[in-house]
Amino acid sequence: MDLATILDLEPYGDDVWVASGPQYPWGGLYGGQIVAQGLMAATLTVDEELQVHSLHASFIRSGSHTEKIELEVERVRDGRSFCNRRVVARQSVGTILTMTASFHVEEDDVTVQTAVRPTVARPDQLRSDRWTPLFDRRIAPGQPPGAVVAWMRVEEDLGDDPALQAAALAYLSDDLPTDSVVSLHPDRVDGDQFHRQFFSASLDHAVWFHQPLRVDSWHVQEFACQGLMGSRGVSIGHVFGADGTHAATISQEIVLRRRRD
Repeated sequence: MDLATILDLEPYGDDVWVASGPQYPWGGLYGGQIVAQGLMAATLTVDEELQVHSLHASFIRSGSHTEKIELEVERVRDGRSFCNRRVVARQSVGTILTMTASFHVEEDDVTVQTAVRPTVARPDQLRSDRWTPLFDRRIAPGQPPGAVVAWMRVEEDLGDDPALQAAALAYLSDDLPTDSVVSLHPDRVDGDQFHRQFFSASLDHAVWFHQPLRVDSWHVQEFACQGLMGSRGVSIGHVFGADGTHAATISQEIVLRRRRD
């Protein structure tokens, strides 16, 4: 199943869509998949001149790849330049995700960028560290604890639709934050041993879309863990195009704790 198929939702009534996804290595659904599908559902209820500029999601329960996901959209507000949507993703277990998304008509106004893309080796100089055939990632070595920098790219050509490209970025946005938090843990060890001893899951997730980005081309994602507070850690990230354009900002809180019997 390719990403375009994952993001191709089936209508299921008024402002309701049905989605599905592949089986992932850990057995449950990938949070980025549900966020991306929720964003696509919300996008289907707004006019084309409106583009997403932010989303805020809460992961409620683990999802299953063995059943469909029902995505219900509430049209919270339609304004002249902004509109807001609320999305609830459900399976038989109950609600698995809630999300709000805000859309904005592009305005011709001043742009000032202060974030700077980190200097890293080119992607062809780094080895692939992928865990899925849907996208590739090339993690830059030598980062301090809590920091992760990687080149990323969706493997298939997604075309010029900015809504599809934004949803693809939402899909990728749930990948590196966990790596950032895990790398700061004092008991961190390489390989599968850490994951056998520790449990992690995404809790809250936000993306701010600043500039259009071709996610099916190489781009840089940079994350820094802001600290571990009990069993929770917060990671803040920035997404840059290959030309250095600051395309998005991502924040995520995850739970990270020793596995219980």
